[in-house]
Amino acid sequence: MPQDPLRDHLDYFQELGVEGMHPDAVWRARAEAATVGRGVSRAEQDREPVGGPEAPPYEVIPVSAVRTADADTLAIIKVDIGPDCSRCKLHTLGRKQVVFGVGNPNADLMFVGEAPGADEDIQGEPFVGRAGQLLTKIIEAINLRREDVYIANVIKCRPPQNRNPEPDEVEQCEPFLFRQIDVIKPKVIVALGKFAAQSLLKTTEPITRIRGREYRYRDAILMPTYHPAYLLRNPSSKREVWEDMKRVRDLLGGAASRA
Repeated sequence: MPQDPLRDHLDYFQELGVEGMHPDAVWRARAEAATVGRGVSRAEQDREPVGGPEAPPYEVIPVSAVRTADADTLAIIKVDIGPDCSRCKLHTLGRKQVVFGVGNPNADLMFVGEAPGADEDIQGEPFVGRAGQLLTKIIEAINLRREDVYIANVIKCRPPQNRNPEPDEVEQCEPFLFRQIDVIKPKVIVALGKFAAQSLLKTTEPITRIRGREYRYRDAILMPTYHPAYLLRNPSSKREVWEDMKRVRDLLGGAASRA
């Protein structure tokens, strides 16, 4: 008998220790709440400018215009990488395609993993395999949707046999990740797993020591946590990730995504 998706979600939340869903309407209706353009406060939008409404002292940029501009900039970065990138040796080692990134170009929350796996290499989207399905549940556990966040990897091509990316591969690829981060301007970045955390923070400290700690990173707060693939092998660590994600939710402040 097919498993009930709702029951599957509830069982997962119970494993995490989630006792209830967030009642705040801002979290439950994020799209309707996102009405303020980046850099223009609600008070500024509501306040009538001195001299009457015909002579505003500033230009109000519609949210849709900001969203389109950021999406266009991400598209330019994707074109810069190219569909057949040959900057490192991975293009000769069996990768099928470049896996750029996916999600809301104005996300408050960004997830960064290590590299595409086999499923991602086939579908061209990060985190679509079993680990990706678990990541989607983790996102939903803090009352967000996958389309509310942005998901990318340190490198854009699958290493053979899913080995760790090598230094020369990271050197060639991580500037594109930095450009993605600078365009999206997330409030919080979650580094998924040892490799992503160590690469972004330029550290050799083990994930067990840096997991759950907060770091300032490119105008965002970066928090390392365990990779979903690790959780598939070690389900008992889901509780620790849930604690990390509750802190992420607090850092976001209950504010709606800029979708």
